[in-house]
Amino acid sequence: MDLFPIKDSYVAYLRRDESAIDRNPATVARLCGRLYEMGLGQIYRQCSEPKETNRQIGPLFRRWLRKGCLGVKPVPLAQFVNSNGNAVLDASEAELKAFATEHLGYTLDKGLDLVARFNGRYIIGEAKFLTDFGGHQNAQFNDAVALLTHRGLNATPVAILDGVLYIKGRSKMYRQITTTLSEHSIVSALVLREFLYSV
Repeated sequence: MDLFPIKDSYVAYLRRDESAIDRNPATVARLCGRLYEMGLGQIYRQCSEPKETNRQIGPLFRRWLRKGCLGVKPVPLAQFVNSNGNAVLDASEAELKAFATEHLGYTLDKGLDLVARFNGRYIIGEAKFLTDFGGHQNAQFNDAVALLTHRGLNATPVAILDGVLYIKGRSKMYRQITTTLSEHSIVSALVLREFLYSV
């Protein structure tokens, strides 16, 4: 069956790069444990459900930021604008966009997932977890590229991308990040903290 019975972002990644199975034994063990726990009947029911078409990473990313994973906890707008130190703005996607539009020269229609200030410089970013190639995933990738190539920004744009785009091969995403976009700031969430402190 085409549909995997567990909704997990790593499934498509493991399907696309079979060598990743050997490199990620803990992830494979976690998925197998969940399958054993479900039992054959539940696995069949889950495989028979219609596929979910849209997954939103933005809210999950902001929840992750609120845990202080970047070395600073996000702060409300008043505190953000009234300080000069390293800070992450705690706001909705629309509020982040409004701040970037008013203060940083942002003109795209898409909302943002990150507005921060590190080492005296503003950084704005889009966070995407790309689980497959083609269709909606390409559109998500193109949204991040549009931010990277935005002209006239008073901020450093960063695409916070994870998933299948890093699989070495002939995919459009991999070709772009290793050629035409190689001079732009594209980072995994795993190294975002290091990127921000090095800006």
